[in-house]
Amino acid sequence: MAKFAGLVEYDGTDFAGWAVQPDLRTVEGTLVEALETILRQPVKLAVAGRTDAGVHASGQVVSFRAQTDLSPASISYRITAVLPKDLALRRCVAVGEDFDARRDARSRSYEYRVINDPIRSPLERRRAIHVARELDLDLLREAAKLVQGVHDFRAFTPAKTQHVRFACDVNESSWETRDGLLVYKITANSFLYGMVRALVGTMLEVAEGKRELAEFARLLSGGERSEAGPAAPAQGLTLVNVYYEELNFEGMP
Repeated sequence: MAKFAGLVEYDGTDFAGWAVQPDLRTVEGTLVEALETILRQPVKLAVAGRTDAGVHASGQVVSFRAQTDLSPASISYRITAVLPKDLALRRCVAVGEDFDARRDARSRSYEYRVINDPIRSPLERRRAIHVARELDLDLLREAAKLVQGVHDFRAFTPAKTQHVRFACDVNESSWETRDGLLVYKITANSFLYGMVRALVGTMLEVAEGKRELAEFARLLSGGERSEAGPAAPAQGLTLVNVYYEELNFEGMP
């Protein structure tokens, strides 16, 4: 029995999130079905991070065991050949028996994309949100800087939650302009449920002049979910990278 890690990419628009749910089309359910079809055995996946309905991924990571003579490259090629067009196993590598995609992840990185223009973009509608009102980029950048470091993010996750610890260490948080978009980049050792979308929704309120920067800063020391802004829509969010100390998909065929 060998152990493998896979780099998974998907357009989350038509999926009901990552995790298997009865009678719903999910990323996990679709990927497991394809793996079991090609490998002809039951497959159980560990995943770096579960994504919500509508959220995308270019850098999702899974791990699984399988008894097979197929090479890792053949596994990714054959699995992707039977997957629907909005899901792919982009890379597959052999890993040590103790590797676990979730437990061994040291950080995760997300991007959130915003079209800030009076006119919407049909081509970006599945990967970005449209905000017609002018946003203050300087205020967005100031807010993003405040997010860096260790904070209590309980104001940015649902009040009814399974989380018992609310501190996360954010080592990257920034807004940039890219190809006509505003892109928020955030990397942290861990994330609370819904945290990135709630942060973005609240920062957008700051940039629109609906909320003071000082109020946003106060929420980073704890607070009620009702005090923060609404969660930004799912389609703007993409899981872009998961970092491991001894795993690298770069340069793989």
